Amino acid sequence: MSQTCNVTVIGGGLAGSEAAWQLAQRGVKVTLFEMRPQKFTPAHRTALLGELVCSNSLGGDKPVTPAGILKQELRAMKSFIMDCAEQSRVPAGNALAVDREKFAALINEKISRHPNIEVVREEITEIPDGCAIVASGPLTSPDLAKEIGKLTGEKFLYFYDAVAPVVTLESVDMTRAYRANRYGSTGDYINCPMNEEEYSAFWNTLVSAETAPRHEFENEEIKHFEGCLPVEVIAKRGEKTLLFGPLRPVGLEEKDGQRPCAVVQLRQDNLEGTLYNLVGFQTNLKWGEQERVFRMIPALENAEFVRKGVMHRNLFVCAPEVLDGNLRLNGKENIFLAGQITGVEGYVESTAMGLCSAVFCFAQLSGAKLPKFPEETTVGSLLKYLKTAVPETFQPMNANLGIMPKLSGKKIHKRAERCTAYAERSEKALKNFMEENNKLFEIYAK
Repeated sequence: MSQTCNVTVIGGGLAGSEAAWQLAQRGVKVTLFEMRPQKFTPAHRTALLGELVCSNSLGGDKPVTPAGILKQELRAMKSFIMDCAEQSRVPAGNALAVDREKFAALINEKISRHPNIEVVREEITEIPDGCAIVASGPLTSPDLAKEIGKLTGEKFLYFYDAVAPVVTLESVDMTRAYRANRYGSTGDYINCPMNEEEYSAFWNTLVSAETAPRHEFENEEIKHFEGCLPVEVIAKRGEKTLLFGPLRPVGLEEKDGQRPCAVVQLRQDNLEGTLYNLVGFQTNLKWGEQERVFRMIPALENAEFVRKGVMHRNLFVCAPEVLDGNLRLNGKENIFLAGQITGVEGYVESTAMGLCSAVFCFAQLSGAKLPKFPEETTVGSLLKYLKTAVPETFQPMNANLGIMPKLSGKKIHKRAERCTAYAERSEKALKNFMEENNKLFEIYAK
């Protein structure tokens, strides 16, 4: 590959910085566009690359958690962002937290000084010719968002993130739930019934639960779509309101022919059928409150929540409709997407997509076949989710065991032991993958 190959990276957040660094380390000349300080998003306060805007925590770092497995994979692939995080780490128990100022300053300094990276401080409103990685983040500027919309189709570009919680199938108590669609049709849905006493306790707890604070840039008057109201907002309209909405029991009689007072329906959320979302449970409750309140639903008493509900401004594409499995826009093989705009959730997941986009882009520039990350890794499972999720219900996803292939052999009941087995399988799969694709993972620059 010629050393004169140039790739444009749009966005200097975690994904864009990771992508730019990975390409530059492989000898590719990179032009990194960041609109700050010329133009700020409503959330950013500095012009530093890699500025964290919500939290200084990058999530759990124990290898017996999905988040920890993902971090181990990124470290194995020489992630730039993970290296900067280690150098700016602060005590936070089992989580990886950083000094935000030091973290961003370190990223900014290293990127700016890299001989293969030119940082251009101006807003990009059109996708340039040639190879490009768009990593403009959930707060992409309006003009660039319009351009992305032209390439993806406006109907596949989402500006508001209204997400219901997702639980693992194996954590649902099926002795207190049953499969059925309304009016006796085939049982695609899992139904979680409540009697009058259970529903009354649930409703009283729900309407008094604490909601999550909004970011400063989201403090404008809240205007919800009637078809996408937070469940707590519906509940506050009256004790019986939910019974005529998402919890209506009509047509969902139990095996004994009796109709419950209320029914919470779970709908399949991934191709393998290991994850189910709570239908109609978009929510702005604090994450801890969600587990406390929603576990009052009898069949979900011990539910494992792999994704919490959120209601916030966001920008992401409907990945299963517009991306090709290698983070390229369908029909636009020179345009890759990276970060949260692809449909992943979380700082580290965004970083992972930045690294993957760089590997895919480098393979394309080298004339090599674009690799397929193994599904046994969290990175590979996230990529698979982006490709195979149901378009009609697609929502951003973070790393979790539910999107990874099940373990073979005897079922492991203890979560820590189960995660350890997933971690060991991931490490082996990633090692083999990197050895098979060693030319793509060689780091040339010092």
